[in-house]
Amino acid sequence: MNRRLALPNTAALTAALLLLPAAALVIWPRPQAQGLAKLLPQIQLLQSFGASGARPLPVLWRERLGAAAPSLWQRQQGTWWQFWGAHGAAGAYLALPAPSLSGVPAASLPVPPLVVGNLAVLAADPLARQALAERLAAVVRPQRGLEQRCLEQLRRPQAVYWSGAGLGSLAGPVAALLQRLQQGCLSLQLRGLSLDFSGEASAASGVLAQPAPARWQPSTRPLPQDVLLELQGPSLEVLLQGLLARQLVREPLAARYGISDAQLALLRRLPFVLRLRELAGGTFQAGLELELAPAARDRQAWARLLAGLRAPLQQQGLQEPLPALQGLTQRLSATGALPSARFRDEAGGEVGGWRWVLPGGRSQEPRLLLYLGPQPQSLLGVVGPAQTYAELRLRARPASLNRMGLWPQEFPQLIKDADQLELVAGAGATAPISQLSGRLELSRPR
Repeated sequence: MNRRLALPNTAALTAALLLLPAAALVIWPRPQAQGLAKLLPQIQLLQSFGASGARPLPVLWRERLGAAAPSLWQRQQGTWWQFWGAHGAAGAYLALPAPSLSGVPAASLPVPPLVVGNLAVLAADPLARQALAERLAAVVRPQRGLEQRCLEQLRRPQAVYWSGAGLGSLAGPVAALLQRLQQGCLSLQLRGLSLDFSGEASAASGVLAQPAPARWQPSTRPLPQDVLLELQGPSLEVLLQGLLARQLVREPLAARYGISDAQLALLRRLPFVLRLRELAGGTFQAGLELELAPAARDRQAWARLLAGLRAPLQQQGLQEPLPALQGLTQRLSATGALPSARFRDEAGGEVGGWRWVLPGGRSQEPRLLLYLGPQPQSLLGVVGPAQTYAELRLRARPASLNRMGLWPQEFPQLIKDADQLELVAGAGATAPISQLSGRLELSRPR
């Protein structure tokens, strides 16, 4: 045998053995993955589960499979899915590997299954089944990028997926603040009373970019007991882009408050810390605090912007009985006059305002604190330069917020009952995809 030909021939054979199966997966994808891929464009929300006969029979199985549910559950293995389609009123769909229903007459089920690839999909009623079948008949583009990576996650138990419509149905009126998380998926892992999660999300569907590297670590600074929510990020752009994209928001800002595009640009680029703090008494059940760190060159521009807000606020019936400067001019004389304001309603209750404060410590750069409700007694003291916050970090107390009626009611009960939620979206303001990670601290059984 020619030894000079042996190595090239062996390498070619090895490459063929490796590449041919990979090519086959591209040309002929797994039937189960193919079924999920066909369903994905029609899905608002989806969760994957691992089947186990040792666990209680899910309510959805009993509703969709009727009398056949107990025996099917006992022999079921692998992954099954629950999802909501384009019409949320159609109820939840149950998706199983089609072989799971072998030997079960379709006529014995409440609604005959709809076969999608290698999946059997069971709807709440014939109308919901027909609506999904009609939507699946449309030709859709193949999934790529984020969508393809989400499909891989959804083939395993304990994963969730959402589309923009699904996020809107969950978050309700605050969905516009979550523009960067319009489509995404998470893998879940239960560790005692903590539910860890990781995944990715994008600001639009069909994004091909890779997510930023994950750098999440649980916060070492405990959330104060009276703080319901804390959000910090590299720029207000990550919050405002969804709102300011709407003409119905931009026009009143310009017409009523005189806030121009140049002033909006001033606002967009600032790192921020936002808190929602529970109040013991008074008119408000919670106060909102927003701390910003304007650059020295922008402080006078901010002073002019805030000064222009006084007249419109007074025209709406708010009163400012306290002196405008409130003694801060002398303290900040090195940087010029940076006025404060406190507004009261007609009944004399304090409803909000702003002030410039010195955080102390090494940095003596003044911070701008805006608030709704009574004036905060202490500075947040954590906002820093933009590079300090490469991530958007949220910490919240869902159970407390839900008790006060401040948490979206469409979220799953597990989240609404949680003691604490921590979420980090690891991406800059302009990156199309965010790496997500975090933890949900579940409440102890009572």
